[in-house]
Amino acid sequence: MFPVPEVDPKTVASIILGGGAGTRLFPLTKTRAKPAVPIGGCYRLIDVPMSNCINSGLNKIYILTQFNSQSLNRHIARTYNLGTGMNFGDGFVEVLAATQTPGESGKKWFQGTADAVRQFAWLFEDAKHRNIENILILCGDHLYRMDYMDFVQKHISSGADISVSSLPVDDSRASDFGLIKIDESGRIKQFLEKPKAADQISMRVDAAIQGLSAQDVKRFPYIASMGIYLFKTNVLLKLLRRDYPKANDFGSEVIPMAARDYHVQAYLFDGYWEDIGTIKSFFDANLALTDQNPKFHFYEPQKPIFTSPRYLPPTKIEKCQVIDSIISHGCFLRECSIQHSIVGVRSRLEYGVELKDTMMMGADYYQTEAERAAFLAEGKVPIGVGRDTKIRNCIIDKNARIGKNVVIANKGNVTEADRPSEGFYIRSGITVILKNSVIPDGSTI
Repeated sequence: MFPVPEVDPKTVASIILGGGAGTRLFPLTKTRAKPAVPIGGCYRLIDVPMSNCINSGLNKIYILTQFNSQSLNRHIARTYNLGTGMNFGDGFVEVLAATQTPGESGKKWFQGTADAVRQFAWLFEDAKHRNIENILILCGDHLYRMDYMDFVQKHISSGADISVSSLPVDDSRASDFGLIKIDESGRIKQFLEKPKAADQISMRVDAAIQGLSAQDVKRFPYIASMGIYLFKTNVLLKLLRRDYPKANDFGSEVIPMAARDYHVQAYLFDGYWEDIGTIKSFFDANLALTDQNPKFHFYEPQKPIFTSPRYLPPTKIEKCQVIDSIISHGCFLRECSIQHSIVGVRSRLEYGVELKDTMMMGADYYQTEAERAAFLAEGKVPIGVGRDTKIRNCIIDKNARIGKNVVIANKGNVTEADRPSEGFYIRSGITVILKNSVIPDGSTI
């Protein structure tokens, strides 16, 4: 056997999928695409796959967008601008918006993940992309840190046509994912997207396999697809155009069919990975960042997560109590209590405020002291959280104006509620204060 040469990152292109309407993350996706949702105080979800690409040496990146993409486009232009941002050399970051093209199918919006890639497949037949041998398909709403070149190297070494990044999961999470059955060499024999209980049992891992000990198999008896796929370029074009021209989705259609006709390999990932697809998972993943030993953190020096440079001043804290929390830059905190919470950029918390188990996204701009004084004089609510307000178990979207003596605690333990006229929704028991909303003085939610 000849050794497999090291793969050149220049031969790999990445496609980050902007996602659908994001209904499970609503109302955070009311005016923005899923990958543009703020996370961790100062980042956006798109920063995760973008940074993983940059840290892996992959600099040919396409981002496919369709829904509410204005803020996503603006963030990408500001953060990953080739002229004024990072130096990508011969690389590029291009946003591909859903657009009409000739022919009947070209008149439709993207019908799914595979259809979105199909509609732009002609790009990879362009002469300037003749050196791209493999195409990496990524999602814009996952939280993880991954060296994609390790994935690519294993893909090449195995001789696979397609590789699927996957991770072991337990019974409680299995039904949320596409499950795969593999043989001793890691080749995928069967793929079932989000199976029902009866079918799920058949997807259990039988015994120790490559990369998983017998002990691991007991704890995590299923192997789940992470929705991260790597295709040989010619195989991807053949699948989408010739073999399965009507298949619209990778997870539920293309991969299960390809597992029968092609060499599809599993790549077992052993790091932290979280799908941020629902309000509950988004909330939990954010607050988990505040743990004393978090499973994921943004500050790894060798593999940083990049984001838009905002040039904000350091946060000013006056006589506050802050426990197990993350405070972003440019905030003003006055004699308040913050516990197990994230406080986003440009946040303002006044005297006596109590924040607990809360994800506060912050603000897009500052109000001057004169503007704030004028607002208060007129009985209006300025941006931020007013005096003596108590908030817990809550997501506060950007630019929210929460008055003084407000209580947001969902004491009635309501699980679901739609109150857009009052500035909030409740999802899975978590109160979500809408972007740009006003919660008047003395309100109780």
